[in-house]
Amino acid sequence: MTESSKAQSNSNETASTLEAVYQSLTSEDDGRVCKDIPEAACRHQPQNVVTHVISLTSTKVADGLIDPKLILSWLLSVLGASSFMVGLLVPIREAGALLPQLFTAGALRSMPQRKWAWVVGSFVQGACAIGMALSALFLAPDFAGWSILGLLAVLAVARSVCSVSYKDVLGKTVSKSMRGRTTGLAASIAAGAVIAYALLLSSGWLERQILVLGGLLVAGALWIFASVMFTSLAEEKGATEGGGNPLTVARENLSLLVRDKQLVRFIAVRGLLIATALAPPFMVTLGGESGVANGLSGLGSLVLASALASLLSSYVWGHLSDQSSRRVLIYSGLFAALALAMTAIFDWQNVLREFIVLPALLFILMIAYHGVRLGRSTHLVDMADADNRAAYTALSNTIIGLLLLAGAVFSVIAEYFGLRAVMIVMTIMCLLSSWIAVGLQEVQQEK
Repeated sequence: MTESSKAQSNSNETASTLEAVYQSLTSEDDGRVCKDIPEAACRHQPQNVVTHVISLTSTKVADGLIDPKLILSWLLSVLGASSFMVGLLVPIREAGALLPQLFTAGALRSMPQRKWAWVVGSFVQGACAIGMALSALFLAPDFAGWSILGLLAVLAVARSVCSVSYKDVLGKTVSKSMRGRTTGLAASIAAGAVIAYALLLSSGWLERQILVLGGLLVAGALWIFASVMFTSLAEEKGATEGGGNPLTVARENLSLLVRDKQLVRFIAVRGLLIATALAPPFMVTLGGESGVANGLSGLGSLVLASALASLLSSYVWGHLSDQSSRRVLIYSGLFAALALAMTAIFDWQNVLREFIVLPALLFILMIAYHGVRLGRSTHLVDMADADNRAAYTALSNTIIGLLLLAGAVFSVIAEYFGLRAVMIVMTIMCLLSSWIAVGLQEVQQEK
């Protein structure tokens, strides 16, 4: 067989593999596979869907391996960093990933192919993760702590670029009926990998610090791999209007709040549902000093609870989101309200520390959390169009970033009124979110 015929054979095998994976995802579809993307993009959709799944899976695994709430907090504590430093991790990560988006959206809109923004952002995140591991290995504890915080800030900004550009690229390269399943499948696969990592952390087979530092290095490699993989995405050139001065673009984006009442309602729903992200530390603290609570708060167990919930729910949530992201947001709010209300009730009845009670409630909350993530992502992509999708994403993410910073008020509530009061307030927030979500449009319906 000649070299050219071998190359042709390998190409055909690759195409067949891509088509097989794509067909497995669309096996229940009724032929409505390209109802809102150009014909040129439709031809590349099998390849693009697989590229999205592989790239997104890699970055989601990387996210699990450096989770600031768990992994980096533990690492800084081991390095002897102050509680002040540890307390900065989550605000830097969450606000840094969301707040810059209102200003970066304008620059991204000047790019006809926005996949390149995602490629650069993913590569920078990988470099930062590797830098964190090297800082912990070779720097003095204080310098290592500040270095990790600085690298996390850079990583968060790079993540914000990826967040804005990804939703826009997804909307241009994957049809409406496939988006939820594509992201949901990636989340489920990634959850399986993170579960394996959590079990390894819990096993005691290797020193935990070695596993954490190794996890950071693997996370960096995965982000860089995803960056390289994403370059192969077939993305059609899109609209570039709106690029320019960031402040001017920010003012224009803010005007969307006046013009689009559905966007305002969506942001209100998403803002109330930040309770699903903020609640877990308060729930774990409610467990007190009992053996169950201490076991749950172990590094491996917490990672395992989150990953298991994602594994069991993400693809289902993604599939439901393709049918009605509005209903997913409603159901997620109700699930979260149930978990939070039962946490308060069981704490009042002094049974929260009984075996399996707190882990089960945390598991239910994390299922709701992953529903929120997939439902709001799919709803935002589908409610927007190619011309305003990046602006919608940037505006909503920036507002949510501000609300997450304001979430520090829950620490004040806990200090003066107790943790049970925090659970009650968050329960009300989730119930309100479901009530407001009823008024969202069914954006998955054909226009």
